[in-house]
Amino acid sequence: MTPLERHIRTRLRLDGPITVADYIALCLDHPEHGYYTTRDPFGAGGDFITAPEISQMFGELIGLSLARAWLDQGGGPFALAELGPGRGTLMADALRATKAVPGFHAALSLHLVELSPHLRKIQADALSPHAPVFHDDVSTLPEGRLFLIANEFFDALPVRQFIRQTDGWSERMVTLRDDRLAFALTEPRAIPDLDPRLADTEPGMMVEFPVGGPAVVGHVAGIIARHGGGALIIDYGDMPSRGDTLQALYEQAPDDPLAHPGQADLTAHVDFAPLIAAAEAAGASATGPVPQGVFLETLGITPRAQALARQMTGEPLDRHIAAHRRLTHTGEMGHLFKVMGLTRRQAPPLPGLAP
Repeated sequence: MTPLERHIRTRLRLDGPITVADYIALCLDHPEHGYYTTRDPFGAGGDFITAPEISQMFGELIGLSLARAWLDQGGGPFALAELGPGRGTLMADALRATKAVPGFHAALSLHLVELSPHLRKIQADALSPHAPVFHDDVSTLPEGRLFLIANEFFDALPVRQFIRQTDGWSERMVTLRDDRLAFALTEPRAIPDLDPRLADTEPGMMVEFPVGGPAVVGHVAGIIARHGGGALIIDYGDMPSRGDTLQALYEQAPDDPLAHPGQADLTAHVDFAPLIAAAEAAGASATGPVPQGVFLETLGITPRAQALARQMTGEPLDRHIAAHRRLTHTGEMGHLFKVMGLTRRQAPPLPGLAP
């Protein structure tokens, strides 16, 4: 039994069942036993590999997309921010690729939203020449022009799960059954926030409702609406949400989400519809989501891959070709992952998202 499971069991005995969202938040962000607060889960030694760890091309093209948008908006001082920067790999690649953009580095201040003390140290080392400013959440990001990256950030935010019944919605909860963690359902009731889903669901279907994600997007979109800039949100999912997408990864293998609290990564597919609604309500314009492969091809990943390939032979070349395929092909990350952009209203879409 993990230390966090003992904590959760005690809470369940004292207070009763908790929502799936509360369970996810405890597993990932508990200050002493949370998955992200106690380890480095990224890269070959971690439980999963994100796109920036697969190839430098990913971060390079994202950086150049934002630099092009910065130039199109007239340049000037701005905050460059990333939500959940992992090991800092994406941002390091983006900054390296934009080093030759006149005035870009001189105009930026770097801001990273990261809770994990362990990952903050890794990020600070990776990005030390740019003196990153760390934030616990988006509420302290500076007012002013903002260009922001969020890659695989929203999939790790909690979701509540509801099953439609003939007379309302039952919420999926985490409880104790026979002294083991188990799922249970509440009695059906009306959920006004889910009224829009009555048109595209039937009794017995599950939907997931994001907790926190729309507020994060709303805050970022508000800054962009007031001051300009743009944001790229990259994650796996679609819209609208249908079915149970909660999944766990433990020691690089799929796992029961209740089996190893605090020691397994928990994620759920992102429903982009509430994020778009939050952005528009804050006064910004949302573009997409489009498949990641389409986005990267529009930015020129294949010519970039060919240029890099000319410098390689043997095993490095094989790995490079495999990385390009993994990022772009429909059978891999190219279709499952989507890209959404935020800009000021009336502003053109960010490069890579233009029709």
